[in-house]
Parts: sequence; C-alpha cells; structure tokens
Amino acid sequence: MVRENVLKWTFGTLAYTSLLVLLAITVVLFQQGLPLFGRVNAWEFFTGIHWYPTHEEHPEYGILPIIIASLCTTAGAMLVCVPLGVGSALYLNEIASFRQRAFLKPVVELLASIPSIVFGFFGMVIVAPFVQKLLHIPVGLNLFTASLILGIMAIPTVCSLSEDALSFVPRSFREASYAVGANRWQTLTGVVFPAAGSGISTAVILGMSRAIGETMTVLMVAGNAAIIPKSIFDPVRPMTSTIAAEMGEAVIGSTHYHALFAIGLMLFVITFVFNIAAELISRRFRIKLGLGA
Repeated sequence: MVRENVLKWTFGTLAYTSLLVLLAITVVLFQQGLPLFGRVNAWEFFTGIHWYPTHEEHPEYGILPIIIASLCTTAGAMLVCVPLGVGSALYLNEIASFRQRAFLKPVVELLASIPSIVFGFFGMVIVAPFVQKLLHIPVGLNLFTASLILGIMAIPTVCSLSEDALSFVPRSFREASYAVGANRWQTLTGVVFPAAGSGISTAVILGMSRAIGETMTVLMVAGNAAIIPKSIFDPVRPMTSTIAAEMGEAVIGSTHYHALFAIGLMLFVITFVFNIAAELISRRFRIKLGLGA
C-alpha cells in the first residue's frame, strides 16, 4: 500500500511538473511579449508588411510577411509529408510483408533521429543548388526548398503515429468487411482508414506543429528575407528563424526585444490552436465510432 502511494505521488508530481513548466513558459511569453503593445500599435504589428526593427530613425515592426512565411512553409511541408507519411503507414501496416515491415519501419523512425541542423545543412549545400540549377531560378534558398526539407523532416512523425493508429484497428473490422464481399481496397478506404481517422488526423496536425516550430532548418534554407512571397520560389523568413537570428542582438527590455517575444507568443498561440484542433478532430471521430467523447 505504501509502495503504491509512493508511486502514485511520484508520477503525479512528474505530471504536474510538466504542467508547471508549460504555465511558466506561457507566463514568460505574455510577460515579455505584451509590453510591446504599449509602444507599438497592435494592428500595425500584425498587419504591417515591413520588418526593420534595427532602423535607427524609423524602426518598423510589421510581422505579416513573417506570419505568411510560416504558414506557407508549413502548408508546403504538409503537401510533402501527408501523402508520403500516411501512404507509408498504410503500406507498412496493410500491405508490406513482415520482413519488409521489419526493415522499413526502423528506417523511417531513424529519419526522425537526424538533427535538424543536418537537414538544414543538406538542404543548403545539396538541395538548394540543385533546385536553382534545375529550375533556372535566381536563388535556391526559398520557400519551395524550405517546404521540401520540412516535409521530409515531418514524414517520420506522420508515418509512425499513423501506423500506430492503423495497427489499433481491430482485426474483426477487416474480417467483417471481407465477409460481406469487400475487397482489400474497399476495406482499407471504407473501414480501416475511417476507424483510424482520429489517430491519423492527430498525426497530421502534430506534423504541422513540427513543421511550423522548426528553427534551424528554415533559418538555413528559407532565404532569410522578410517579404511577402509572390511565388513559391521567393526567399522567406518564418517566425522561428526571425527569433533565432535576432534575439542575440536585441537589447534586453528594448522594443525589438519585446517584439521578438511577441512573435514567440504568436507562434505559441498558433501551435496551441493546432493542438486544440487535433483534440476536437479526435473527439469527433471517437463519437462517430461510438467510442464516447
């Protein structure tokens, strides 16, 4: 009994410690980010198209190009990682033989262990020059390259979580489908995929969170230009790379310093919305399947 209570309190403490860390991060972001709006108009901050915080006479703090850059790179990454990640999960769980699965699944998961800076270095040295030469564009460090590299980085997250979701679908579902005359494709699309929809949708949204929160890769391959892109081959500067590139030179307590924290707060809110969306979608699928909210 004493041992059970010790374990209960130990794990409970660990769980609440994680919550306290999250609350502390939230408090710091609000504490350091909100003072900006006493110095800079909030509407101009979110809708301004010029980001020149170090200008001596007329500094400008418009983050619209930075927000658009983050959303565009994330959307581009999803176009890469969702088909490849979910498709790989379907193949591993439904089609691949035991030997193929034993080989391919560790390889996919190994991709997740590669440091992000290695992806960034590979994108900057190999992919960017190749894209520039292949497409005959002025610069290879752009939105397209950043989306491609981020999509590849997010594949293991989407694939592993989607494959786990598919593996939790009871075999009886498949057998019942085959028993009424459905073929493998009909069973996969009409039974297995909807039953695993909660886990797959969560995997996709977590992949989005991974892409929008990545820092070093986009800092190295996105082009580092705080402009609104007119095409996918224009250089951009997402929110994460802006914070990483400028925090070291921002004077503590300055408007620039608080502006960077405000960008971090904006990034936190977007990621929070993604996680809320994942929970709502997951709950919707559970209700549809009659598993309860």
